[in-house]
Amino acid sequence: MKESLIQFSRRVVRLPNILNGRLYCSRPSASSLPPNNKLFVAGLSWSVDEKSLNDAFSSFGQVTEVRIMYDKETGRSRGFGFVHFSKDEEANCAKDAMDGKAFLGRPLRVSFALEKVRGAPVVVPRLTGVGNGDNKTR
Repeated sequence: MKESLIQFSRRVVRLPNILNGRLYCSRPSASSLPPNNKLFVAGLSWSVDEKSLNDAFSSFGQVTEVRIMYDKETGRSRGFGFVHFSKDEEANCAKDAMDGKAFLGRPLRVSFALEKVRGAPVVVPRLTGVGNGDNKTR
């Protein structure tokens, strides 16, 4: 019984603290700070607009900008967007709390946005042996 309680306690996820209608989370250490305060949000429903996305993320801090990307030809949402916060800590808290949560019937995938570099290719690191057929047993 004692061992199962220890295993259970290791699986408990720390949830953000709720105080006066605002969500708070513990301050991150200096090594875990995000590289910026801009979040990439994927998995958006076509019915999501900037106001509803702003409302969903504003409980974690001051949202300075929300931008949903739309298809140029159809005008329909491409299913992803960006949320800017005034502070890095707020973006980190929002990422931790909203990643994987359902929003208007679809699970969100939230990560820190990469800085856009004009004229240079963006290099995205890949995990070796994940998701490809290269690691088959011979």
